[in-house]
Parts: sequence; structure tokens; C-alpha cells
Amino acid sequence: MSIEPKIRVGVLGATGYTGVELVRLLLQHPNVTITTLTSERSAGEKYADVFPTFRGQCDLKLEKIHAKEVAKQTTMVFSCLPHQTSMHHVPTLIDYGSKVIDLSADFRLDKLKVFAEWYGEHSAPSLLKEKTYGLPELNREAIKDAFLTANPGCYPTATILGLAPLLKEQLIVTSGIICDAKSGVSGAGRPPKQLNVYGEVNETLRPYGVDKHRHTPEIEQELSKLAAKDLLIRFTPHLIPMDRGILATIYAKPIKKMSTKDLLLVFEKFYGKEPFVRVLGEGQFPNTKHVRGTNYCDIGVHYDARMELIIITSAIDNLCKGAAGQAVQNMNLMSGLTETTGLMGTALVP
Repeated sequence: MSIEPKIRVGVLGATGYTGVELVRLLLQHPNVTITTLTSERSAGEKYADVFPTFRGQCDLKLEKIHAKEVAKQTTMVFSCLPHQTSMHHVPTLIDYGSKVIDLSADFRLDKLKVFAEWYGEHSAPSLLKEKTYGLPELNREAIKDAFLTANPGCYPTATILGLAPLLKEQLIVTSGIICDAKSGVSGAGRPPKQLNVYGEVNETLRPYGVDKHRHTPEIEQELSKLAAKDLLIRFTPHLIPMDRGILATIYAKPIKKMSTKDLLLVFEKFYGKEPFVRVLGEGQFPNTKHVRGTNYCDIGVHYDARMELIIITSAIDNLCKGAAGQAVQNMNLMSGLTETTGLMGTALVP
């Protein structure tokens, strides 16, 4: 019996929350060897010294980023660098033969003009059209052939998966869609910020980015593709005092009167064969604890007959299905592996 060669993997920005989650998942993956981990601040230190969780599991030394050298050591690179940083390294990685999964927002948007409006200048604009948007439930076949996959944002993942069946089947009015979403503090990243320290977030709940949040154009872009027309969404994120998890509650007007059972049939048909989307039964709604540390997205739906309104609730772990887990799912597809490899863990209880 021949043994499949291991995928040689590098993680750029391995000391952020997303990078750490990736390392955790990749160490459990049977087809992966981690060859390179980078960190600008901790270069020269052993990974297990920075994160004692990995003692005896990962003794690699952290390096500064040298894209050509990283490409020589890898066949697949995950970039967990900040927005507008990843774009400076990805072209070199690709030119020297590595496939790339980018977890920043640098390649998620299709149009340079839209990127400039929400983020600023782009140093590799040609790749915006060449990348593949990495939401497997919608783009599975394209991801299989991709050399650059733009891993979706956490809020967009929860929101798009919640609305996809209804837009695809043209069952809702495309104007006036509202998404109220709440995220744990890890969604803000690991670098310390005054508003995210314990004393500021504990025992409180607050909205942010109400006037303009950067995930809005990404959500609208992908929902517009599903609807086959341009649409806008009212998206409002909130910071909630927990480590990880996202719960999105979405409101949409139906084209015609429906029942909750009707809605469930639509969702169950759309996601029936999806390994990481779980459609809950009538009267059941997601709980972030039930997806904590997993690659699942749990979805609940309800039809409010009194208001003639559809309510969708969607829960994911922002660091897993919203980032690192989905990235590994994309790696599996890009590498010809079974999509669920290394990702079938259950949530932590309690």
C-alpha cells in the first residue's frame, strides 16, 4: 500500500488567535506536516515556549517572513496576517509554487474600487479576480482547483449560510434584510486594545461598527451572487463578553406566506448533504456552546406569522468555522482529500 505524501504546511502569523487555532487543528491532521511558522514579534522563540499548550507537540522555531524561503519549504501556506499585510507576501508565495489560503480580507472582495473604499490601496489587484472565495457550501468545485483561496470572514460565514437557501430559491424580498450579530472577544484579534481588555468587556454588551463595518461589502457581494441581483443588508455587530463564538439573528420578508415547516424543508434540502451545516428542528435554535471548537454551523429558522417575517439564527465558532476550521476544510478540498479530514471533533462540554 502506498502512503500519500504529507502536505507541507506553513502558517504566516502563527501567534495570533487564528494562527494558534490553525496550529491546533493541523497538528491533529493525518495528512499534514507543519514546516514553517512565522511571527514578527516572537521570531527566534520556540512555538511551545510562546504557547505552553503545545509542549511536546510543536517544537518549531518561529521565523520572520521571507516569502521565497517559506515557499521552498511548503506546498500550502495559510496567511493569518493582518489586513493589507498579507497582500504583500501572497504573490511571491504563488510565484514560487505554494498554494495559499488567505485568512485576511485582502482577497475576499472582487472589485478593486470596493476594496479601496473599505480598506485602502491594494498591492496585488490582479489577484482579486483570480482568487476563489472559500465558502465550501457554495463554491466547493471551484475551491478544488484554486491556487489562492480567500477564506471568508467570520460574520460573513454565519450570515451567508443563514440566508443562502432563501436567496437561491428566491423566497425572500431582497431589500430590508437585517442581520444582528454578536461575537466573542477573540474576534477582535490578539493584539491588546483598550476597548477589549477584561475590565472593558466583562459584564457588558455593546454594538460597534454601526455606521460602517468592513464585513458589510463582503456579505453583500456574496448574497448578491445568490440573489442574481445587487442587494444591500443592514448588518450590525456586537461584542459580547465570551472568548469565542458568533450568533447571528437575521430578519427577512418572505415573498409569500410560509410556515416554519416550509422553511425547514427548504433548508434541509439545501444543506442535506453538507457535513458542517446542521439544520435544527422546529422550535430549536442554535447555542454558541454547541459549536465551540468545531467546524459546524448550526442554523434555526422560524416563521413569524403575526409579523409575516422570517427569522434565521446561525451559530459558529468564529475561530473555527469562521476562520481556521474553514481554512482546513478548504485545504482538504484544494489537496484532493476528504473534506472532513481532521475536522470531525465535537464541541466542548460544558
